[in-house]
Amino acid sequence: MAKLLCPSMMCADFGNLKKEVTELDLAGADSFHCDVMDGSFVPNIAMGVMDIEAVRQHTNKMVDCHLMIENPSSKIDWFINAGADLIYIHPESERYVSKTLAYIKSRGKLAGLAINPDTNPLVVSEVLGLCDYLLVMTVNPGFAGQAFLPTVKEKIKVLLDMKENYHYKIIIDGACSPQIIAELSKMGCDGFVLGTSALFGQKKTYQDIMKELQRL
Repeated sequence: MAKLLCPSMMCADFGNLKKEVTELDLAGADSFHCDVMDGSFVPNIAMGVMDIEAVRQHTNKMVDCHLMIENPSSKIDWFINAGADLIYIHPESERYVSKTLAYIKSRGKLAGLAINPDTNPLVVSEVLGLCDYLLVMTVNPGFAGQAFLPTVKEKIKVLLDMKENYHYKIIIDGACSPQIIAELSKMGCDGFVLGTSALFGQKKTYQDIMKELQRL
């Protein structure tokens, strides 16, 4: 089965956003991954509602929002109205996780949970039945260009075993190099967020890179 390739728009050239989205779309992007950071839940600020709207204008592909913000429940509608198809929240940022996931689904959107490197999968097991996607962080959230944390592989194995009961898709986010993509695809992961380790800032075209990554 083909892996899902999800360019991280935080790494794109915002001075040429229409061109970037169009080229990535034609190259075979499956989803446009938008990181939203508030400078509080994570020590950085990135992408807001207007950025999501701008990406949405130039593609019919899925747009997913990774909300690295405090109390996301009060802002879910902002991102749905901006055009997001899939919304990830962090369990540490939300008091009523199941309620927020259920609300996302009630709006006809896909609900996702983002799992930090230090999040115990067993702690969130009770809400996995509400998840369409899991975004497994292999770096600490907040910045691009970090090194892959190999200890996360054991967590991925646990979540892959649990997947049979809950039927979510597992997307890997953080330092997804071609080598990591090849290894974790073989383990059974469904897709990868593509940043500077595999897609952006490379000498090849997006189309060539995407074809190579699909062949891994």
